[in-house]
Amino acid sequence: VQLQASGGGLVQSGGSLRLPCQPASSEMAIAWFRQAPGKEREGLLCASSSDGIIRSRDSVKGRFTISRDNAKNTAWLQMDSLNPEDTAVYYCAARRFTRSSFCSYDSRDYFRWGQRTLVTVSS
Repeated sequence: VQLQASGGGLVQSGGSLRLPCQPASSEMAIAWFRQAPGKEREGLLCASSSDGIIRSRDSVKGRFTISRDNAKNTAWLQMDSLNPEDTAVYYCAARRFTRSSFCSYDSRDYFRWGQRTLVTVSS
């Protein structure tokens, strides 16, 4: 089953946006990635399956977070304090790691990818 991500769009600088990722099994770690125009893909943050520990890249730490609704098999990327440098195509990935307390935002660790969602932040 392919992961789906939606909810992107245009937002003003300083605004917030929340992107869903489905299906996001509670047994899987979730990670979010983005690729800005003319740049390479970068991993942003991840959340483990068991205790929800979140690891984040410094550029999004304190602004982006991941939450889950296990009853709906959905994970959310909450993005706050957006700025034009956050403009990119975003997508999620999921994987069941051997250690449920582990997660990674290295793209080489993932095999299941969500659809791409464009987020544009205007100045």
